[in-house]
Amino acid sequence: MASEETSETIAIASDHGGFELKNELKQDLMENGYTVLDLGPDSLESVDYPDFGYALAGAIKEGKAKRGVLICGSGIGISIAANRDSEIRAALVHDALGARLARQHNDANVVCFGGRTIGPEVARDCLKVFLETDFEDGGRHSRRVDKLSDPQ
Repeated sequence: MASEETSETIAIASDHGGFELKNELKQDLMENGYTVLDLGPDSLESVDYPDFGYALAGAIKEGKAKRGVLICGSGIGISIAANRDSEIRAALVHDALGARLARQHNDANVVCFGGRTIGPEVARDCLKVFLETDFEDGGRHSRRVDKLSDPQ
């Protein structure tokens, strides 16, 4: 995923449906040299996914992390919660192509997974691609991404 010199902080959060996958991906990130800001939860106890989507969006907005990973049972609810913030571009992905295009075309800064819909190996592959892919800055992609933050 990254070289040992990586000091980028990645925020990560989930609900109870994504708790186990969150812990696996967190470990992978740390093993690959990333600093991980774990925003919870810290158990399998039932929690409300919006709280964690909002917390991660806030961490990015406040500059505590540049990018993030969110996981709930389906990945849908937590991505909707994060996308309430105009500075967040959270993309629910199911495969490496989606992860690559989310970065290249949409400058996504948060990748979302469904803890009950994607296996850990596919999620690892998607996360690796997401973190290693740059935004194709300029032209139509930049114009469109700008409109996501300021729709006027």
